[in-house]
Amino acid sequence: MKLLYKTQGTCSSHIELEIEDNIIKDVSFWGGCNGNLKGICSLIRGMNVDDVLQRLEGIQCGHRTTSCPDQLCKAIRQIISK
Repeated sequence: MKLLYKTQGTCSSHIELEIEDNIIKDVSFWGGCNGNLKGICSLIRGMNVDDVLQRLEGIQCGHRTTSCPDQLCKAIRQIISK
């Protein structure tokens, strides 16, 4: 299943996400810290969504209550709830 998720409270504006059989097939961010987000995408591609959620959910960016990895987890939760 594919999803285009509009982020909130981060420098990135959207996340494109594809999950198949609870595995991250593809992910990309629009905007944000280019190198860091490319690294995250590369690391989680092929991972089980439960492992990604366990590692990244709740991460904050500076004084913000969320981050790009946390917004990714919100996108994952949205897609797996369907």
